[in-house]
Amino acid sequence: MERLTGIGVSPGVVLGRAVVLTQRTEVMRFPIPPDRVDREVAALLRAQAASKQQLQDIKARVEHGPGSELAALFDAQLLMLDDPILVGRAETIVRTERVNAAWAVHRAYEELYHVFMSMEDPYLRERETDVADVAGRLRLNLRHGAKGPKELLSQVDGPSVLIADELTASVAAQLDWSRVQAFATDAGSRTYHTAILARSLKVPAIVGLHDASLRIAAGTPVVLDGTTGELIVAPTPEQIDEAHRRATRPRRKGRSQTEPGPVTTTDGVRIRLEANIELLEDLPFLNEHGAEGVGLYRSEFMLSGRPIASVTEDDQYGLYRSLIEQVAPRPVTIRTFDLDERQFAGPGRGPERRRTRPGLRGLRLGLANPDVLRTQMRALVRASAHGPLRIMFPFVTAVEEVRQARTILAEVASGLSRTHAGQFEPGQIKVGAMIEVPSAALAADLLAPEVDFFTIGTNDLIQFCLAVDRTDDRVSDLYEPLHPAVLRLIRMVRRAAARHRIPVSLCGEMASDPALVGLLIGLGLTEFSMTPGAIPIVRPVIEELSAAEARRLAGHALRLATAGEIEQYLFDALAASAVQRSPWS
Repeated sequence: MERLTGIGVSPGVVLGRAVVLTQRTEVMRFPIPPDRVDREVAALLRAQAASKQQLQDIKARVEHGPGSELAALFDAQLLMLDDPILVGRAETIVRTERVNAAWAVHRAYEELYHVFMSMEDPYLRERETDVADVAGRLRLNLRHGAKGPKELLSQVDGPSVLIADELTASVAAQLDWSRVQAFATDAGSRTYHTAILARSLKVPAIVGLHDASLRIAAGTPVVLDGTTGELIVAPTPEQIDEAHRRATRPRRKGRSQTEPGPVTTTDGVRIRLEANIELLEDLPFLNEHGAEGVGLYRSEFMLSGRPIASVTEDDQYGLYRSLIEQVAPRPVTIRTFDLDERQFAGPGRGPERRRTRPGLRGLRLGLANPDVLRTQMRALVRASAHGPLRIMFPFVTAVEEVRQARTILAEVASGLSRTHAGQFEPGQIKVGAMIEVPSAALAADLLAPEVDFFTIGTNDLIQFCLAVDRTDDRVSDLYEPLHPAVLRLIRMVRRAAARHRIPVSLCGEMASDPALVGLLIGLGLTEFSMTPGAIPIVRPVIEELSAAEARRLAGHALRLATAGEIEQYLFDALAASAVQRSPWS
């Protein structure tokens, strides 16, 4: 047993197993149950195979380029991938310590790092960078496209306590607090933005523990007391019993399997909360978390890396029908394939022109391959007979793209109606545009008469508006949802939709951020789509929110000049609200 003392910033007592997040290296370690070991090893081996294919592709491109003599450099990395001292060692760590594969790879790399650094030969010491590259590639492939801690933490079995070296407010705001029920950080103070957010969300928290993320092993039971600032590591049975008696925050439970109830602000404004879905396996969470429908189904996830030509119309119809029937009578919004050229062709087949000629993706790519788009349309129209369906076109940039796509849809529906005795009517399916590039936002008043609804995709809209790639460490800190230009684009789209009397929803990470949802409601938005686990986090924030006050805050925020000023203003308002509700006040 060990007792650590920090600064209690949000009251409550929680007992759970430690999940350790080291943000500085973007590696998280957490325990896995025995029945998951084989699955974790299988994921490791898939990451190894994917990494090998990627390195072989890179080597082949270099061989045919101006620096062909450098291709041999990748042979060393390919050999490292096959050497048991890296992947084999990581597999052993997974099996013996029962931890996640990404952490096992990191551990195996650290062991090799110390070996290379002990070598006297400078050339051999420099080869450590190859090991680092290979380990980094393995971890990236293990993440299956995850962008950060939010996605990684979705794999954690609760109840857990997050132990982190640091935890930014933007990450904390989007975590699923039904899995992770409290947190403790090495850094921070009572005025720390994350601490303010914790008090607003009623999540017990301790900050200022200095080195807890290094001292606590993943899976260790801990008792966190956010009132006293005390963290007990490996508590005794007596301390566990005492923690159960003192627990002031019951574990969040999912909603019962009933129709979701309405969400309203304190002054009666109705807010609609829907879910983003990638897999049919996610559907049980709709009822559990109270989603009012599927606001975004990412149809490209059905491909699972396969070439698009290998997925037939009947394959698609079967999946769409199952999705619609399981969600009915609630509506389902299915986005047509949002792929780039390489993803469209399948692994190892697509051209390498994305970096120099960006933008051939989404609806543009579908229109450039009308047979593929027509096949998907036929499957969608057939599935629409089984429940309410909305079709959404991704990456729309101009009115003519929507008109061309709607023409194809009308032709498909008309053809199916002739063969199925008028069962399919072109007008029965709602058609929408995803607003995720500045040209679409700026032309929203021209696009609105062409569609039945808008969905604002904030992730891409922010990237394209600010010319920032979130995966590029050199500029990723410039990805700023609160940039004044982003907020003005969102307001512009909402106003265009209102003038033409079409609904507009917002999806992306901004929708699931309880620190921002008030601002978005203040901008006039009343429909949001988010990861299912975020709904029970955002819902109580909305229910304690006055829409009139939100409009006042948004009006002031739009007059501020920088994202930093807007963020500080919002957190000051959030802190004042949290103090009013705090038991300490």
